[in-house]
Amino acid sequence: MTSAAHRTTPCARPARRRAVPLAALLAATLALAGCTADGGVTETAADGANLAIPAPEALGDLPVPVLPGPVPPGPEPTGSNEEYDDSPETPFQDVATSPLSTFSADVDTASYSNLRRQVHQGVVPEGVRIEELVNYFDYDYPAPDPAAGHPFSVSAQVAAAPWNPDHQLAMVGVQATEALPTSEGNNIVFLLDVSGSMDEPNKLPLLAESFALLVEQLSEDDRVSIVTYAGDNQVVADSVPGSEHGVLVDHLRSLRAGGSTGGADGLRTAYELAEKNFVEGGNNRVVLATDGDFNVGPSSPEELTELIEAERESGVYVSVLGFGMYNLKDDTMEAIADHGNGNYAYIDTLAEARKVLVDEFGSTMFVVAKDLKLQVELNPATVGSYRLIGYDNRRLADEDFDDDAKDAGDVGAGHSVTAFYELVPAGSDPDGTGVQDGGDLKYIDREVGTSDDFMTVHLRYKTPEGPDPASSTEVAFPVGADAFTAAPTADFAFASAVAELGLIATGSEYRAGASLDAVRERATSALGADPYGLRAEFVDLVEVYRGLA
Repeated sequence: MTSAAHRTTPCARPARRRAVPLAALLAATLALAGCTADGGVTETAADGANLAIPAPEALGDLPVPVLPGPVPPGPEPTGSNEEYDDSPETPFQDVATSPLSTFSADVDTASYSNLRRQVHQGVVPEGVRIEELVNYFDYDYPAPDPAAGHPFSVSAQVAAAPWNPDHQLAMVGVQATEALPTSEGNNIVFLLDVSGSMDEPNKLPLLAESFALLVEQLSEDDRVSIVTYAGDNQVVADSVPGSEHGVLVDHLRSLRAGGSTGGADGLRTAYELAEKNFVEGGNNRVVLATDGDFNVGPSSPEELTELIEAERESGVYVSVLGFGMYNLKDDTMEAIADHGNGNYAYIDTLAEARKVLVDEFGSTMFVVAKDLKLQVELNPATVGSYRLIGYDNRRLADEDFDDDAKDAGDVGAGHSVTAFYELVPAGSDPDGTGVQDGGDLKYIDREVGTSDDFMTVHLRYKTPEGPDPASSTEVAFPVGADAFTAAPTADFAFASAVAELGLIATGSEYRAGASLDAVRERATSALGADPYGLRAEFVDLVEVYRGLA
């Protein structure tokens, strides 16, 4: 079983997604075209996508604009003003003194598509978050049993670290159930940035066509509201039935950009609409689409997250879709999604929009677990020191794991979360002692034990709904000695290649012998079935990146 399916070929859709009419399939075909600025097609477009395809009837009578694909290579304008979080990377930790590694789950994928955009521009990537590169792809993790008491399964492999054969690399995969948590309708507010900074072909026009694809997934049981914001905000639609595809798409295609960017007021209005039309037991969500360039009213990540945190207890979630380039405020958009119980994706092509809003509709829209935290307890009998790769701005204090008031990541139906640990095997310890007091720890209690486990993975999460939403549930998964293999799976090989590219792109202090040649060779050998061409696209991206290097 894989997590949510991806895009770019007209294959059968995942079983969890509802059936859609022929017009929706035509809309998906439009997405597959992946048109470039010169009228060609992207490398990820389906065979034959260069054929002329009529606009689907459900999208109205207006002509479909030609939208850009990956941006052709070229110098970055001197006026570029993009902003990214700059969290330091996690160093190696001594297991004897720091046996716990605690972090918030992350299902965002924006960093990969943004890196892809930057590389195709010929720009050295900024804002690279390695966990988002890895989590962009599907892996064949086993699904939790439908009768299981928890909505997750955990699997792990340990093998030699490809960039440092003296070390080991542990791949931990958490797979969420694909069962949707509700059969009630969607109450969705589109919060759309129509300020002057969105007046670019790869911003507002791409935004309109992306949301047209989302509209096609909705039915008469769903309700859609549209709020636009610039210097002020405007309610364009209020609780329109999701089956009114033509009406909604006409609204989207009539949008025009201009003015300043008062995003905070737009957020307040969107929350008010979502709360007014709240569906008990349903999916209540604001979908914010912007380049993040807020310049009127509260605009810093700190000010906006304070607003979001005040609203999230209402039961309304936030998803953030980033658009555009050169003034992209990645740090702001990531902060809004993380603090608003949502997810963050970056849309650089219509094909990427289809991946996020069509193929991954269930995982994007329906939360199966809130505040998912992971705490990995390393065993000093087998591991001397370790390093969590990525998750640098999602690390938590160890005591935060048991603190139900501490916010963490939210996981949608079918989502998977992958984390890599680089391990230094335990050496000799003449005293045979670890820390002074291990407390409740499994492997350390005044002296190193005899277990040959590598680690135990603890998960803590809250159900989306329940009699006591403030309380969490913990479940533990030991990773025994049998997790080690000299022949790791294709998933391990490919995912580790993606992580290795991340080490190179971030200039990691711990990249050791990482190389683009090794990345390309290992990824090429691990393409597998690759029905949507995403792994092959990654191999091509490595070659383009080589030109930057």
